[in-house]
Amino acid sequence: MRAELRSLTPEHAEVVGAHLLMAGQLIDTDPELAYSHAEAARRRAARLPVTREATGETAYAAGHYDIALNEFRALRRMSGTTEYLPAMADCERALGRPQAALRLVKEGLSGQPSVAEAIELRLVEAGVRVDAGQTGEALRLLRAELERVGARGPKLSRARLRFAYADLLERNGETELAERWFSAAAALDVEQVTDAEERAAALQGITIIFDDDEEEAFEASEETDA
Repeated sequence: MRAELRSLTPEHAEVVGAHLLMAGQLIDTDPELAYSHAEAARRRAARLPVTREATGETAYAAGHYDIALNEFRALRRMSGTTEYLPAMADCERALGRPQAALRLVKEGLSGQPSVAEAIELRLVEAGVRVDAGQTGEALRLLRAELERVGARGPKLSRARLRFAYADLLERNGETELAERWFSAAAALDVEQVTDAEERAAALQGITIIFDDDEEEAFEASEETDA
C-alpha cells in the first residue's frame, strides 16, 4: 500500500491512506462504514489497485455485490491475476446469476489455483447447487474436495471447507456426522473465525456461554496482581 501511495502527493497520500486504514479496521465490525471509507479513497485515487481492492472487499462485506463485482473485474484487468475469481463467482451467485457463477468457477479451476483459491471456488459451486435444490450434489462436491485437499493448504481454508460440509450435513439431517466435522473444523480454526466450536457443542447438547463480565474481572485481577 505504501508503495502505491508514493505515486500521490504527500497530502493526497495521507488522506487516501487514512481512509484505507479505517476501511481495514472497520470491515469486520461495520462493513457499511468501511465501504464508505474505501469509496472515499477510491474517488481520490481510482487508478491505484489498492483502493479498488479495498472498495471491492468492503462492498462485498456490506452486501453490495454489484459494486464489488465491478471492482474485482477492474482489479483483474489491472493485475491479470485470477485470485479474485472466487469472490467474483460468489457475487454472481448473490446477484441471482448461477450460470455466470459456475462459468467463473470452471475458469478458476481450469487454471492452477492455490489450495485456498480452489477451496473457495468449490464453496461457491456448492452454494450454487444448494440454491438450485441440489444438496446431494453439493455434499458430493465438498466431500471430493476434502479428499483431494487432505492436509494441504492454510488451516483456515481447510476449516472453512470442513465447516461448510458440516453445515450441509446438519441441514440434511445427518447430525452425528455433522458434529464430527464441526469439531474437525474447530480444531483447525484456531482464531475462531467460524463458530464451528459452538455448532459442534450445540449438536452435543452443550451450550457455550461467554461471560464478558467474568473475563473483565479476570483481566482486572491480573492487572492488580501485576
